Amino acid sequence: TAASAGVDVIEIGDDQVLLPGLVDSHVHVNDPGRAEWEGFASATRAAAAGGVTTIVDMPLNSLPPTVDVAALETKRAVAEPKAFVDVGFWGGAIPGNTADLRPLHDAGVYGFKCFLEDSGVEEFPPLEPAEMKADMAEIASFDGMLIVHAEDHEVMTSAPKNSGPKFADFLATRPREAENVAIARVIDAARETGARAHILHLSSADALGQIAAAKA
Repeated sequence: TAASAGVDVIEIGDDQVLLPGLVDSHVHVNDPGRAEWEGFASATRAAAAGGVTTIVDMPLNSLPPTVDVAALETKRAVAEPKAFVDVGFWGGAIPGNTADLRPLHDAGVYGFKCFLEDSGVEEFPPLEPAEMKADMAEIASFDGMLIVHAEDHEVMTSAPKNSGPKFADFLATRPREAENVAIARVIDAARETGARAHILHLSSADALGQIAAAKA
């Protein structure tokens, strides 16, 4: 059929396939500050090579972390000349930055990442359950979303410490109960505040029933 006026038509060969670009919503680019781990040039070139046309960058591991508008502007300035694909940003919810959440939302972040257990970097500390609930109430006021690394600190404190190279030893350090308890807290806080919440990288199948019931 004839193409509509103003529409670009791209002819591809019989040996080529045209696919929609993928969106990777969970990328740790670590730039600026820890670009030796990976920076925007490397991450976005790798994304393009794999058919990923948009990445959404996590708020931690970079210096500064994306926990206020000034940090977001820094991240954008660093990303712009290096990016080979579209880049979006998550904001971060950490202790003490509740007042920064709405300005970050207004500045264009897609939502807010928090940890309930040690994140692994000191500049992005975890939220206490009460702080998470307070942030959810704020986030609900502008229909934002909180994405949660859900592991309960108290359960993790009593878990075995990693004792060697065996995978079973590592698994013992991350008991499924840590996720189950934390996810229950996220569900309760979302129910009480009306906030939208998403559980990140779930590994405990025990929690699937909790999540399904909460969604219903």
